[in-house]
Amino acid sequence: MGPGALSKLLATLQLPASPNLLIGLAVSDDAAVYQLDAQTALVQTVDFFPPIVDDPYTFGAIAAANALSDIYAMGGRPILALAIAAFPDDLDPAIAAAILQGGADKAAEAGAVVAGGHTVVDREPKYGLCVTGLVDPARITAKVGARPGDRLLLTKPLGTGLITTALKRGAAPAEHLEAAVASMLRLNRRAAELSATVEVHAATDITGYGLLGHAAEIARRSAVGLRIETANLPLLPGALEAARQGYVPGGLRRNREYLEGEGYVHYSASIEEAIRLILFDPQTSGGLLIALPPAAAAQLQATCATHGEPCWAIGEVIATPGIELR
Repeated sequence: MGPGALSKLLATLQLPASPNLLIGLAVSDDAAVYQLDAQTALVQTVDFFPPIVDDPYTFGAIAAANALSDIYAMGGRPILALAIAAFPDDLDPAIAAAILQGGADKAAEAGAVVAGGHTVVDREPKYGLCVTGLVDPARITAKVGARPGDRLLLTKPLGTGLITTALKRGAAPAEHLEAAVASMLRLNRRAAELSATVEVHAATDITGYGLLGHAAEIARRSAVGLRIETANLPLLPGALEAARQGYVPGGLRRNREYLEGEGYVHYSASIEEAIRLILFDPQTSGGLLIALPPAAAAQLQATCATHGEPCWAIGEVIATPGIELR
């Protein structure tokens, strides 16, 4: 669902509360957090979607990486997963098995185990995971806490939604698709582990609401604004071309209407339309967006460079509400 429709739906719900529920729908974040004791809390998330690539094993692995990402965004460590799958009743069992195996292998790469799950019959295949992780309650990296002067770092390039939409229309060159798939398959595990070595004020992962949608969540929750330098944004090969050629996913339009409709986004006149599209592009298994003090940002960038982990400085936190794009 688009962010506008979802927010209206959730506003109607009356849900039970618990003093142990540190993060739930009342303070929407990347995952729920439930405290067990002074040193331990459970982190739980769920995510699933239809195929975005043709190879079933790769689809399963990407879907799993995407679900696991929410645990990393909260500063947690995934330990257990349950699969959620919908398959047509005439689907070749070998294809279904490949999807499930791809997800199980990616969870194992994360240090977690897939211990079961649930399936239903549906005309369109869908797959994902419900993931449980552990986190120290004192080290949760939520969307709240960004401060004016903080730097913004991003750990993966943008453009997966545009490129996979081009694929559906038969217009994605092989090298562009390969780069997008490699990015989606890469876990945010190492980026999260390196981030844990410095002071982090706020974090999220970039998924269905696009860079600006998730950045806006940090800004609103933290009662700050953001300034993003579009020239510094990392882009997947082919993302700009796909945007210029109009291979726009439906979710991108919903994301854009939601934020632009309320005047929350302010562009410099020099920013071309294709870049504006990329800013709202719904990502699958995107990177982490991290707000942290300047010294910590410099340290994290240096550490990431040492370990060969991508990390780009894309902007800063400001006091004025809204998102400025230059």
